[in-house]
Amino acid sequence: MSEHHNPHEKIEKNVGLLAVLIAVAVSFGGLAEIVPLMFQAETIKPLPGVKPYPALQLAGRDVYIREGCYNCHSQMVRTLRFETERYGHYSLAGESVYDRPFQWGSKRTGPDLARVGGRYSDDWHRVHLMNPRDVVPESNMPSFPWLAENKVDGETVQDHMRALQRLGDPYTDAEIGKAATDVAGKTELDAVVAYLQGLGKHAPKGG
Repeated sequence: MSEHHNPHEKIEKNVGLLAVLIAVAVSFGGLAEIVPLMFQAETIKPLPGVKPYPALQLAGRDVYIREGCYNCHSQMVRTLRFETERYGHYSLAGESVYDRPFQWGSKRTGPDLARVGGRYSDDWHRVHLMNPRDVVPESNMPSFPWLAENKVDGETVQDHMRALQRLGDPYTDAEIGKAATDVAGKTELDAVVAYLQGLGKHAPKGG
C-alpha cells in the first residue's frame, strides 16, 4: 500500500523549497505593511498654519532634546476620551511634519506637552524651568538653572536650518540669513520657553 504524501509534507521535507516559500511569505507581509505607508507619507501635509520652526523655537527644541525632556514628557495626545478631555484635540500627523526627530514619546512621568502652548505665561515657564517646585510644589522635575546663563549660538542655529532646508523644510535663504540676528542675546531659557509656547498652537480646537 503506497504511502500518501500531502503537499505540506513535501514542502516540509524539502528544506530549500521551504526556505524560498518562507522568504516569499515574509516579503509579501512586509510589502503589505510598508507600501501603504509610502503612499500615506506622500499625502501627509502640514496643518493650516504649521510652518518650520522659527529660529528661536528651533534652538529651544534643540535644548529640549539635549536635556532629555522627552524622557518624561510625551507630545502626542491619544484618541482616548480621557486624554482629549485633559489635553485637547488628539494629535494629528500634520502637526509633526517638521519635527526631526518627532517627540511623540510614550513616557509620562510629567504631563503631555503637545498642547501646552499658551496654557501658561512666559514667566510661569521661566520659574518652572529654573525651579519647578516654586510653581508645582509636588513636582519631581529637575531644575535647569544653567539655561538662564547659556546663550544661544546663532551660527549653530543657522547651520541647523540649512541642514533642514536640504532635507526639504521650506526655509528661505532670507530666514536663514537673519536667524543669527533673531536669536542674538537670547538665552537657552528664552529659547525653550519660545519652543514650549509654540506647541499645539495650530492644533484643531476641541476634543
